[in-house]
Amino acid sequence: MQITINRNGENHGPYALEQVREMVANGTLQPTDLAHYEGASDWVPLDQVPGVADSGAPPVLEAAAPAATPAPTATQETFVPTGEREHEFRVECKPDFAYLTVQIPANQTLKVEASSMATMSTNMEMKTKMKGGLSRFLGGESLFINEFTAQGGPGEIGIAPGSPGDLEHCYLDGTKEIFLQSSAYVGSGMGVEVDSKWQGFKGFFSGEGLFLLRCTGRGDLWFNTYGAIIEIPVDGNYVVDTGHVVAFTGGLQYGVESVGGLKSLFLSGEGLVCRFSGQGNVWIQTRHPTAFAQWTFPFRPTKNN
Repeated sequence: MQITINRNGENHGPYALEQVREMVANGTLQPTDLAHYEGASDWVPLDQVPGVADSGAPPVLEAAAPAATPAPTATQETFVPTGEREHEFRVECKPDFAYLTVQIPANQTLKVEASSMATMSTNMEMKTKMKGGLSRFLGGESLFINEFTAQGGPGEIGIAPGSPGDLEHCYLDGTKEIFLQSSAYVGSGMGVEVDSKWQGFKGFFSGEGLFLLRCTGRGDLWFNTYGAIIEIPVDGNYVVDTGHVVAFTGGLQYGVESVGGLKSLFLSGEGLVCRFSGQGNVWIQTRHPTAFAQWTFPFRPTKNN
């Protein structure tokens, strides 16, 4: 039986019955929290959910009932996943200031980009490890990745990416790979390998970092953007400004080139673009950090002589 919890106007879960029992026992959940379980017709206090307050016979679900009216939520910007995933999580404050909260089962570990942890349960234990060496440093990433383990029971961690914008989740099934632009990595499951990939002169001329992060394996992967995020399916050829590329799937080939000739390169303000070919998906961000910096330049404080 899957149970969804509503606290302070926000939905959490769904969780398995045994996991809910554990969270009630350790004080993470309160008996007065609203809950909705499979087959129920409405939201009820958690202590009225069959099987939560006692360990007796399995709950008897009601016969087919009309769909429950959604509980009131504090914001419509909260995303709770329904697709394939390794961990239960939610993303709040989308798309401007996305904030990720991940539920970590007992004695399991999550990898998180350095300086991204905002909140966590008291039973979470952190270890810092060096990942990728000089290649991550040159690619705009921290030399370190923090690993958070839920000791002795389920835990929770809140993650706040460095740049203001949206956040995306992908589940890697062991057969596909995703390439991230520098600084996009937020966190992943322990089964996901994150390696730096040299872009050669393509990265040098683009001005967007010398390395891509190649993510493979099996598990959850989260990455963030500056601005909102748009996923674009590509079948054939597609062109994206280098500053707007966030991630793309491994089935795509790419090359960096100018939109026009030298005059266009230096006077149009468009710079270089990335031309993708093949089949796959590209994630782009709706804002360009360099363009924003140039926009704010006329408003900078100046010193009068």
